[in-house]
Amino acid sequence: QVQLVESGGGLVQAGGSLRLSCTASRRIFDMAMNWYRQAPGKQRELVARSLKDNMADITDSLKGRFTISRDNAKNTVYLQMNSLKPEDTAVYYCNALFGRSYWGQGTQVTVSS
Repeated sequence: QVQLVESGGGLVQAGGSLRLSCTASRRIFDMAMNWYRQAPGKQRELVARSLKDNMADITDSLKGRFTISRDNAKNTVYLQMNSLKPEDTAVYYCNALFGRSYWGQGTQVTVSS
């Protein structure tokens, strides 16, 4: 069993930045850690992936603005979001893959215009 706790969401003006954190209840060195988001009325979509071999990938439409990183010593994965736009408004979810898929409770990000 893996518990994931996200933090760092909030209200920010367009053009601003936020850094989301996701801390796991166990070591993450052997887990793929991902960020998803779900906007109102839309399906949940993949934002970024951090693979257990430290390779990272960002959804093409978000490249250049979003960065994913991990600190295995802190069991934490981060999502740095810069130049935020109103369309980035969503609930952001942390996801871990370790035999099965685990989800955090989500953190709200609201970008005002």
